[in-house]
Amino acid sequence: MPMHNEDELRHGEHSPEEVDASAGYERSDVRTTGIIVFLTALGIFVVVTAVLCYGIGKVINAELNKEDGPTNRWTKTVDVRQLGNLPNNPALQQKVAELAQTFPTPRLQTDDGNQDIIDLHAREDVLLENYSWADRSKGKLRIPIERAMELIAARGLPVAPDVAKAPLLTGDTNPVVGKPLTNGFARTGFELDQVQAAAAAERQK
Repeated sequence: MPMHNEDELRHGEHSPEEVDASAGYERSDVRTTGIIVFLTALGIFVVVTAVLCYGIGKVINAELNKEDGPTNRWTKTVDVRQLGNLPNNPALQQKVAELAQTFPTPRLQTDDGNQDIIDLHAREDVLLENYSWADRSKGKLRIPIERAMELIAARGLPVAPDVAKAPLLTGDTNPVVGKPLTNGFARTGFELDQVQAAAAAERQK
C-alpha cells in the first residue's frame, strides 16, 4: 500500500490551490471575453430574426394581395380613430348611423328580428288598409282588404272547372273544410305583447 507524506500532500503538486480570502473580496479582474461573445451572438441573433420576420411578412402579404386582387371600395381601409368616443358624442353617433345606412346589404341584424317584423307588418298594413296605385299606367288600383272582402262576398269567386279525380281508395273520404283554417295574417307574440303593453298604458292614463 503506497504511503504519502503529509507534508507532500499539504504542499505538493497535487494539493488544491489555496485562496487568500483575507481581503474579503475578489482581487482578480473580471473576464470580459465571455460577456462580449454573448452580446455579439445576441445582436447577430436579433438582426437575423428581424430580417427573417420582415421577409416572411413580405411574402405573406404578397400572397394575400395576389389572392384578394386589387384594392377596391369594398377593401378600403377606414380609420376608426376619427369616430372618437361614440357613447359621449352624439354627432359621431349620427355619423356612424349614416355610414350604416350606406353600408351594402345584406346587413347584420342588431336584434333578434322583432323590430324588422314590426316594420314589415306596418308596411303591409299601409297597403292592406288604404287605396294605392299598383300600376298607374294600366289603371290598376289597390283597394283596402275589407272592401275586397265585401266585393268577394257580394260577387263570389270564379268557379274553377272540375278536375278529373282518381277514385278513392277503400276507407278514404273527401276532406271537408268547415271554416277557414286561418285568416291569412297573424301577429307575432312580440307584437301581441307590444299591443297589450300599449293597451295597459292607455288604461293607466
